[in-house]
Amino acid sequence: MTETKVSAGTGETSADVREWRQLLARHADLTCALDRELQSGHGLGMSEYEVLERLAELPDQSAKVQQIAGSVHLSQSALSRVIGRLETAGLVERNMCPEDRRAISVCMTEKGLHRQREAQPTQRRVLAERLHAPLIKSCDPTD
Repeated sequence: MTETKVSAGTGETSADVREWRQLLARHADLTCALDRELQSGHGLGMSEYEVLERLAELPDQSAKVQQIAGSVHLSQSALSRVIGRLETAGLVERNMCPEDRRAISVCMTEKGLHRQREAQPTQRRVLAERLHAPLIKSCDPTD
């Protein structure tokens, strides 16, 4: 771990702050690139794809909303909106959980599994191209 240097008002930026800013820039670059490529090629945003992929990885392609929330790093309300969009598109179904009637279970449909499998090479290509490459302003539409 690097030593943190605090310098108030000197115009200097500590190594931790520079690294943090670089991490944020990398995240923004990947998020924008993934959103653009997945949306244009498959009609999915990055968050929709992540939910579908997490469900596809499970043996029965089904999970409680709380389990999904723990793996996709979305707030409960943001996840609810994502699931709503996926449900409207016919990619998932929401049901009462049989073992806990207070919980909601989300199950991927055949259409959802097909869409996720079609989109996976696009997601993997963007990650391979961008994850360790020099940063590009991917939110710029001329990119």
